[in-house]
Amino acid sequence: MPPAPQPPADTPGQGSAANGEPRFTDWLREQSEPTWTQAVEHRFTRELADETLDDAVFRRYLVQDYSFVDRFVGLLGYAIGRAPDLAARIRLSHFLAGVTSEENTYFQRSFDALGVAEKERTNPELKQPTRGFHELMKEAWEAGGYEEILAVLVVAEWVYVSWATAVKDRSPSKFYFSEWIDLHANDEFRDFVDWLRGQLDAHGPALSPDRREAVVQLFRRAVRLEKEFFDAAYEDDS
Repeated sequence: MPPAPQPPADTPGQGSAANGEPRFTDWLREQSEPTWTQAVEHRFTRELADETLDDAVFRRYLVQDYSFVDRFVGLLGYAIGRAPDLAARIRLSHFLAGVTSEENTYFQRSFDALGVAEKERTNPELKQPTRGFHELMKEAWEAGGYEEILAVLVVAEWVYVSWATAVKDRSPSKFYFSEWIDLHANDEFRDFVDWLRGQLDAHGPALSPDRREAVVQLFRRAVRLEKEFFDAAYEDDS
């Protein structure tokens, strides 16, 4: 494995993007190829944008994703507690507020439209990638470090802003397709993802070799699970 790029002396992470130099998060993404591209350009995201995605597939996906969100909110809480300063805690808290309000409301409206029963919303049978994500998030917060948590958070948000931005000009007529794109392809979300990457750019390169390797492995596993999560939506529950 090639050595990770070191951050520039001035404003590490953020400055590297402005100077055209390699970012630590770009290096992490490269380590996850070709799975990264397979996730971002997945059949699921193309069909959603084209409105050719079967409602049954999207329904299965949303049910699993809502279970993911439950644990994800917990992971964000750990990130807030381990962030290095108040400014970072405030930024993460604002994002957490959006997930638990606007995004949660979207899920409930979509569940209503798709006829998802209450039990499926609160206690679904989890598919393997969902269980894998639960385990990964638990490992990340138990590792005890801000950077390990960031490795998972960055993947979860960067994959979504990447695929949604690529299809943002599409306008599916079903609100649960179009609003899912809009939630992940707006300026505020893009700014947050870039900030989140900047946090990992700034802190990741200074880690010890063992912790840096742990971050790499968490990042790569998260990317693989994102791709498998989309795959699993096509698996008939029966």
